[in-house]
Amino acid sequence: MRIIELILDEEQDDIGVEAISIVESPAIESDFVALKNQEIKLAEVDKEKKILMGALLIPNKPIYRNGSEGEYYIFFSKDTIVKASQMFLQKGNQSNSTLEHDEVLSGLTLVESWIVEDKEKDKTALYGLDVPLGTWMGSVKVNNDEIWNEYVKSNKVKGFSIEGYFADKMETPKDKTLNDLMSEDDILLNKIKDILNAEEQ
Repeated sequence: MRIIELILDEEQDDIGVEAISIVESPAIESDFVALKNQEIKLAEVDKEKKILMGALLIPNKPIYRNGSEGEYYIFFSKDTIVKASQMFLQKGNQSNSTLEHDEVLSGLTLVESWIVEDKEKDKTALYGLDVPLGTWMGSVKVNNDEIWNEYVKSNKVKGFSIEGYFADKMETPKDKTLNDLMSEDDILLNKIKDILNAEEQ
């Protein structure tokens, strides 16, 4: 199966991440954490923070695609992720958001954006998120009660997915295979899925 690296050309104006979508099944297979006020004794007085924190892009994470060109995987390098995170904010896109890549939303704003550089000292460790170095993380403030109550609190949406335009390197270098891009956990998870699928047939 083909493996395609998506890249950014900073010279092109119409390329990069345009919006962040909140979705039920994120392609990067990483759910977000809904942050709320932790002070229990003031719970009846303090309102929830209404902030979602999660991975926006994970480096070298194979993302399955099945389109008009057949089945293939895409991935983003650490360098491309850094460029994408910077261009997203430089273009003023922090309030561009959608629901399931379909419905444009108002009241959602990216309020924090960072690249994980140290897994032990990073904010992700505080919230129990285990993501690789080079992951683009984000915190989104939800000032939309309908979305917060109907989708976030009810767990209808579980993670982020990006929307944008990227160039592609048609084939990954010959020395990389799908397993080279996957973490040990991903490889094990795929083996389990294969076993379960075989048992169903």
